[in-house]
Amino acid sequence: MLAAYARNVNPEDPFDALSVGEIEPPAVPEDWTRVELVAASVNHHDLWSLAGVGLRAEQTPMILGTDAVGRTAEGDEVVVYPVIADPSLDDETLDPKRTLLSELHPGTLAEYVSVPARNLVPVPKGWTAAEAACLPTAYLTAWRMLTSRGRLGADGAAKDSAVLVQGTGGGVATAAIVLARALGARVYATGRSPERRERAEALGAVAVEAGGRLPERVDVVVDSVGAPVMAHSIKSLKPGGRLVNCGVTGGPIAEVDMRHVFFKQLEILGSTMGTLAELRELLLFCAESGLKPVIDSEHALPDAEQALRRLASGDAFGKVVVTNA
Repeated sequence: MLAAYARNVNPEDPFDALSVGEIEPPAVPEDWTRVELVAASVNHHDLWSLAGVGLRAEQTPMILGTDAVGRTAEGDEVVVYPVIADPSLDDETLDPKRTLLSELHPGTLAEYVSVPARNLVPVPKGWTAAEAACLPTAYLTAWRMLTSRGRLGADGAAKDSAVLVQGTGGGVATAAIVLARALGARVYATGRSPERRERAEALGAVAVEAGGRLPERVDVVVDSVGAPVMAHSIKSLKPGGRLVNCGVTGGPIAEVDMRHVFFKQLEILGSTMGTLAELRELLLFCAESGLKPVIDSEHALPDAEQALRRLASGDAFGKVVVTNA
């Protein structure tokens, strides 16, 4: 079958480790099911895998991809929940042995993907496969950051809250803007270029230059950048505010002025992906609110390298999607 996969890993030149071509279909373990790919979206996780972050050379070849909408043998389109974890836990993300598709098990950038049967959720009515394929990683991550970790409420309960999204343009950041606005919060978003700030404003955010002063202090900061924005994030929080981080695209080692943290009684919270129950909540919220994900571009599966290069360029605004006609 056709797939985009890590042939090996290469920290110096990740794309040298990428192949798009024929590979053996994945096995279907007991209690798993095989679905035919309709659409997938790419994430920085795929680029890190090619660079050998979280993926060892001895694990290759490994099919890339965590996000997908697939078609079952019965013809139903389903969203794939990509976390492989102990199903007896209420919160799969707390399983120390959890993995994502494309880490220990073949991923979604292929004509077929095998997943546990419980990891399949119906596509919301009225959604295209490309739209739904944006949700399982970036949008689920942003949803958990805002609700479970950031404690913003749904159904208008967030209308008196303010949110700062750091580094607009990336998948999680863009998802956080549209989700926070749909939840009813006032949203501020930083961007490194006027073009990105304009796009953020088109989504309903008040755009601010990177490191710029906000009109007000916020209840929640959504951060996937890390070290370069740590000081700005902490200074932007009101007393009792929450800084929620899900990634470190700008660097992992940050200095923290603890005086702000203890005096303002701030919380610094980590967040990774989300639970199957949270994915169901997200799908329901999107269906009821009419929210749709922001898509940067769509590429056919044979052009998966082009999709990954678009993501790696840093020029994408929103999700980059791969489709299987």
